[in-house]
Amino acid sequence: MKITFYGHACFGIEINGTNILIDPFITGNPLAAHIKVDEVKADYILLTHAHQDHVLDVEHIAERTEATIISNFEIVNYYTAKNLKGHGVNHGGTFKTDVFSAKYVNAIHTSSFADGTYGGQPGGFVIETEGKALYVAGDTALTMDMKLIPMHNKITASILPIGDNFTMGINDAMLASEFVECDKVIGCHYNTFPPIQIDTQAAKDIFKRDQKELILLEIGSSIEL
Repeated sequence: MKITFYGHACFGIEINGTNILIDPFITGNPLAAHIKVDEVKADYILLTHAHQDHVLDVEHIAERTEATIISNFEIVNYYTAKNLKGHGVNHGGTFKTDVFSAKYVNAIHTSSFADGTYGGQPGGFVIETEGKALYVAGDTALTMDMKLIPMHNKITASILPIGDNFTMGINDAMLASEFVECDKVIGCHYNTFPPIQIDTQAAKDIFKRDQKELILLEIGSSIEL
């Protein structure tokens, strides 16, 4: 499983030639100006919720790649009405392919499109493949529901928001890593806008003190799980 960071909360996940794109917000992010959106690969686009900083580039990428959009019922209906491909799920449901599965799990946040259309209830995903499981929390507060996740999946790594203000901050993200029983955390949703600026070294130190690893990827860089 190769994970590439495209900025903010957008990640590409490549599994044996299949490309999953999560929450594409690239062209609106000055920090990701060096990312060529027309070169981003996607067979599936997973959306945690409908806010613009998670869906801005969905239509452009989906039209070019003919990717299938996976999200809650309301979000998928919004895009299928635009003649894009989609498969709706809801909390507790799992989308399955021969390469991976993606379970839609709870998140505490809000969800609406920039035009005011209701975006359903927000969520996260547990992506499973090849004996590995990646928890993508989406935009969320810390929630006791996270304790349910390791009852079903041994989490290899977690993608957690750490920027505070709109989501949980670094201290709650630390607790979230304990709730999901995962010591390897990839941070997201930080430093893109002034309200979510953080001290990245201090954040890493907080995790290190508890013998956990906080990975803050440079935009465009990748890691292998």
